[in-house]
Amino acid sequence: MNPVVGVAAFAAVTLATAVIGFYGLRISRTTGDFYVASRTVRPWWNASAIGGEYLSAASFLGVAGLILLSGTDALWYPVGYTAGYLMLLLFVAAPLRRSGAYTIPDFTEARLESRAVRRVTSLVVVMVGWLYIVPQLHGAALAIRITTGLPAWVGQVAVIAVVCVTVMAGGMRSITFVQAFQYWLKLTALAVPLLFLLLVLAGTGTPAVAEAPVNPTGLPPAGPYQNISLLVALLFGTLGLPHVLVRFYTNPDGQSARRTTLIVLGLLSVFYLFPTAYGLIGRVFAPGAAGAGQADALVLLLPGRMIGGLAGDLLSALVVAGAFAAFLSTTSGLVVSLAGVISQDILGGSVRGFRLAALFSAVVPLGIAATTDSTALAGSVGLVFAFTASTICPVLLLGIWWRGLTDAGAIAGMLTGALACGGSMLAGAVLGAAGTPSWLAQPAAWTVPAAFAVMVLVSRATRDRVPRSITRLMTRLHTPERPLVTER
Repeated sequence: MNPVVGVAAFAAVTLATAVIGFYGLRISRTTGDFYVASRTVRPWWNASAIGGEYLSAASFLGVAGLILLSGTDALWYPVGYTAGYLMLLLFVAAPLRRSGAYTIPDFTEARLESRAVRRVTSLVVVMVGWLYIVPQLHGAALAIRITTGLPAWVGQVAVIAVVCVTVMAGGMRSITFVQAFQYWLKLTALAVPLLFLLLVLAGTGTPAVAEAPVNPTGLPPAGPYQNISLLVALLFGTLGLPHVLVRFYTNPDGQSARRTTLIVLGLLSVFYLFPTAYGLIGRVFAPGAAGAGQADALVLLLPGRMIGGLAGDLLSALVVAGAFAAFLSTTSGLVVSLAGVISQDILGGSVRGFRLAALFSAVVPLGIAATTDSTALAGSVGLVFAFTASTICPVLLLGIWWRGLTDAGAIAGMLTGALACGGSMLAGAVLGAAGTPSWLAQPAAWTVPAAFAVMVLVSRATRDRVPRSITRLMTRLHTPERPLVTER
C-alpha cells in the first residue's frame, strides 16, 4: 500500500472527527451536556454512538485475525460480543437509566448508601477503562506501521491527541455525534472493500494460494472449557463496560434505553458479518499473514493483495480510515466515562474538572501502551471483558435485582473478582501463551462465579447493613416512568 494513501486516510478521519466534534462543542454549554448530553439523546443516535464506541480494535481488526488463526473457534467472539447486548436489554438498560445516576460509582453509592463502595467501584472502573484503552493504542500502532511505515508510536500519540481535543472540547454531547458518524464509517469501510473482494472471487473462481494450515499458531485448539469461559466473559463483561453503561444515562427515559439496546443488537449483528467474512477469505487467500505475525492486520492487507493497483490503494485507504475511526471512537467513549468518574470523585464535578480528568485518563494508558505490545487484539480485549465480568457486573446485577446486597458484600465480591482475574492476567503475561494453563488463560468461568458467591455470602452475613431505603430505591429502578417530553 502506498504510504501517502495511508497518511491521507488518517488525516481525513482526523479532520472529519474535528469538524463534527466542533459542531457538538457549539451546543455543549452545561455540566449535563458534558457528562450525559443533558439526557436528551434519542434511541437511533444513541445506538449508533454505542455501536461506534463498542466496535473497537478487537472488532474491526482482531476478529478477522482470530478467524484467520483459529477458524471456527474464533466465531465465539462476534457471537459473544453481540449476545452481551441481549443481556443488557433484559437486565440492566432500563433500571440503570431510571436510577438517575451520572456514573457507575454514583449508582453503587446510591444503591448501597456507602462512600466506601463508591471508592472501590471508582477504582475498578478506572482500571477497566485503562485496560481497554491500551489495546486500542496497540491497534493504532499496528495500523500506522503497516500502512504508512511510520514509527508505531505515531499512531498511539495521534489517537490520544485527537481524543483529548474532542473530549475536552465538548464532552458527551460532542462525542455522541462523533461516535455515531464513526459507526457508519466503520461499517462502510468494511462493506465496500468486501463487495469488491467478492467480485474478484467471482471472477477468478480459484484461490490465489494454497489453503491456510489447520493450526498455523502451533497452539492446541480451544476446548470446551476455553469456549465456555470466553462466552461467560463476553456475555457478563458487556454488562459492566463503563463506556457502554454511561450511554444509557444519556437516554431520556428507561423505555428509550431499551429501544436503544434493541437497535444496537441489530447494528452489531450486521457489522460482525463483515470481519467474519474477511477472516474466512484470509484463510484461503492470505494464510501467510498468520505465520508472519500480521493476523490482526489482515483487514488492512487483503484489498491490496487481492486487487492491487490504484483500486486496491483506494479500498485500502477506506479500510484504514475505518480502523482509525475504531481506535478513536472506543478510546473517546472510555475517556469520557473515566473523566466523569475521576472528575466527580476528585475534582468536584465541574466542567474544568472534567477536562483535566479527561487529559489524565488518556495520558496514563498511552504510557502503558508505549512500553507494552500485543499481537492478539481480540484476545487481549477478551481478558478485559473477563475482568469486568468479575468485578462491575456482579455488583450491578445484584444491586438491581437483589434486595439483600450490602456494602460489605459488594466490596468483598469486587475485590475477590479483581484479585482472581487480575492475578490470572498477570500470570498469563509472565508465563506466555504456550505456558499458561487454560484455567488462567481464560479465567472467567471460575472468577465470575467466585465474585458472585462472595458477594452473596458476605451480604447474607451482614444483613443488618441492608439500606433502610431499599424499598423506595428498588421501586424506582423497576417502575416504568412516563416518557419525557423534550423541546424540539
